[in-house]
Amino acid sequence: MNRPCLPLQRLLRQLPRLVLLCASGALAAPPLPYLPPDAEIGRIDRIIRQSPELRAGENLLAAEQANRRRLEAGEHEWTLRLGGQRRRSTPAAAPAEGFGEWNAALERPWRLPGKADADAELGAAGVGVAEAAQRSALHAQRRLLLTAWFQWLKADALSTQWTTEAGLLAQQAEAIRKRRKAGDAARLEQVQAEAALAQAEAQAAQARARQENAALELSRRFPGLPLEPPRETVDPLPLEGTAQSWIDRIVAASPEVGLARSEARQAEIGATRAGRNRRPDPTLGFQVSRERGGEETVIGAYLSFPLPGEGRRAGADGAAALAAAAGQREAAAIRQADIEAARLHQSAAAAFAAWQASHAAAERLAQAGEMSARAHALGESSLAELLAARRLANEARQAARLARLEAFELRYRLQLEARALWPDEATLADTRTAQ
Repeated sequence: MNRPCLPLQRLLRQLPRLVLLCASGALAAPPLPYLPPDAEIGRIDRIIRQSPELRAGENLLAAEQANRRRLEAGEHEWTLRLGGQRRRSTPAAAPAEGFGEWNAALERPWRLPGKADADAELGAAGVGVAEAAQRSALHAQRRLLLTAWFQWLKADALSTQWTTEAGLLAQQAEAIRKRRKAGDAARLEQVQAEAALAQAEAQAAQARARQENAALELSRRFPGLPLEPPRETVDPLPLEGTAQSWIDRIVAASPEVGLARSEARQAEIGATRAGRNRRPDPTLGFQVSRERGGEETVIGAYLSFPLPGEGRRAGADGAAALAAAAGQREAAAIRQADIEAARLHQSAAAAFAAWQASHAAAERLAQAGEMSARAHALGESSLAELLAARRLANEARQAARLARLEAFELRYRLQLEARALWPDEATLADTRTAQ
């Protein structure tokens, strides 16, 4: 029977991972609504990794890798001892004599069995902590990007809404001004229309300033990120799955929990190593000496054992206490992640319900504004009533826009915390290799 070709074998091995990525939406072709236009796989992280926080994490990882090599090699080194002396002999029945003598020794402490393996494990645990810290920093930058992006989108939505509203009020003020010249409108209506226009222009200017500030912060914090607002309006969807399933996924994927777990593992290995250190390492040495001016040569070896004291026992006890504390910090991180996941899911579900209510209110108030405009055109209502109806409709449209963006932001934040929005680069590298 023919064997499948190598690329097909790789694809079959990576099939479970590909299914997981498809389920998380990572391989979806269409772009995600209201996210940056280049938010596909890997490109966001390439932008984020330019940040000083991530580069500092890379340097710390390199330091821990060097520390692992140091621990694997051990701190014990060969020591060369050289000495010289002058011997003077004054026997009773002979004249005094003087001799030049010298001695040399080469010695080195040796780690007891088990200590080298413990040091290697401790070095690997340090690298694991640095890697977990780097993943946590990357996740924090992703959170920051998502928050800053939606702050800019909200500011841009308000700026657009107020600019549109100011344009409509400007047209209305111009129409009333013409009617005023023709003697078909009262002076009060012109004043009311111009006052409403001035207020809208002031709000538009403030909203534009907030939008520019948000864009400035986003572009300087994440250089290279294109600032393109969405061109289409997309309605949010309700959350899939149960609250507990989301909470379990978020807790399992939490970078804070992963970092606390890595630190607890490092502290546990450190306690084991400190316990082994209660038995001191012996020192093996070799020595040679020339005495009585070269008449005698002495060659020997020696073995020395430090006598353990209270300091070693205290160090082991302290390391055990630190390991217990790290275990408690891990438990606290799990509890905090569970609380935040439950709060985030509740907020995301509530944001969708708020958008539904805001959207319905905006539609009703828009209809009321159109009816007020027709009534005013027929002379059945005053300009003040029309302006009040338009103000309410404008506020409702603003609330609906912000509620839509809030629903998308919290939904994406929920997916981000569950690692279903932007997969890790390691997973993506495996997938590209399989393809």
